[in-house]
Amino acid sequence: MRARIRSGELRPGQRMPTQAKLADEFGVERAAVRQALRILQSEQLLTNVAKGAPATVAGRPGGAPTGPGAPPQPTTAALAPRIAAAFEAEHVEIDAVCLTATSLTLAIGEPLRRIHAGRMKPAKVDVRVLLPGRNVDLAFPVAVGDPDDDRGGNRHDDRGDDPVHERWLSMRNAQGQVLRHNLRALRATHGIDVRVSFRALPFTPPMKLYLLNGVEAFFAYYTPSRSEAQIGQENIRTYDVQGTRSALFAFEQGAGTRDSAFVTQSRLWFDALWETISSELRLTG
Repeated sequence: MRARIRSGELRPGQRMPTQAKLADEFGVERAAVRQALRILQSEQLLTNVAKGAPATVAGRPGGAPTGPGAPPQPTTAALAPRIAAAFEAEHVEIDAVCLTATSLTLAIGEPLRRIHAGRMKPAKVDVRVLLPGRNVDLAFPVAVGDPDDDRGGNRHDDRGDDPVHERWLSMRNAQGQVLRHNLRALRATHGIDVRVSFRALPFTPPMKLYLLNGVEAFFAYYTPSRSEAQIGQENIRTYDVQGTRSALFAFEQGAGTRDSAFVTQSRLWFDALWETISSELRLTG
């Protein structure tokens, strides 16, 4: 929805579809739609979210630039338009280091929609994603433990007894499966050559990194904070991160010595992780 507003497809003053229609379109519960609408209102993209009628696109939707030199924006706001632009290329190459691939899965939704609408058609798409391995002793998300415990949280020898870890693992697997399914479907529907690969890291990435077509790099820190999660019938205090809201910094080849060096070194770093210490990752329980 954010991408549609920023692209101008949803115009200022235009009413959004009803929550029921949005829930049906995206295949989610109405509670998820309401949360998304509230987030868009907090970003000053929508108004009248709390009213009985459908929300309205704000009169001056945020259309801030996302390239080098632009102020950082939340990941969900900054990444989507750049991913959409990357899909204009004949050969799309996307590399990502992240915790669950949630932001990437959301951002790719808009170019996929444009492809299905016949507005773009790359010949080839290559996506590589590095995620923490299932048995990694994560730094976050973790349950808040005894402050005297120098391990920083409640660790479990049996991962099946750790509900916070199991919730993260379920999210990692679900987001990865959706990303892979949606992209691979382009083979059958549009004859696009698609390859989607995942590998497992032996550590918790302290930041997220996205490399687009070898010429753009987007970087954001994962900043842990205390939060509370309802898992099953239990409320658990955790150290967790809000990855979709992390401020994303943009770098581009040719935008100056510093930017070019950052993109080059980021590509070298990603390739080194991919080819050395990462391992096979299966998106299963």
